[in-house]
Amino acid sequence: MNPRQAVRILMLSPIYFRLRPVDRWQLVQEYCRSMSHISVVDH
Repeated sequence: MNPRQAVRILMLSPIYFRLRPVDRWQLVQEYCRSMSHISVVDH
C-alpha cells in the first residue's frame, strides 16, 4: 500500500482531521507498514 492509498482510507475517519499534519504523516506511515504485512488471497 502506498501513502496515497492510505490517506484515502484514513480520511474516512473524522479523527484523521483532528490530528496535526506531523501526526497524520506518522499515522499514514504506520498504516502502510501494517498493511504491507497482510497478504491478499485470490479466489
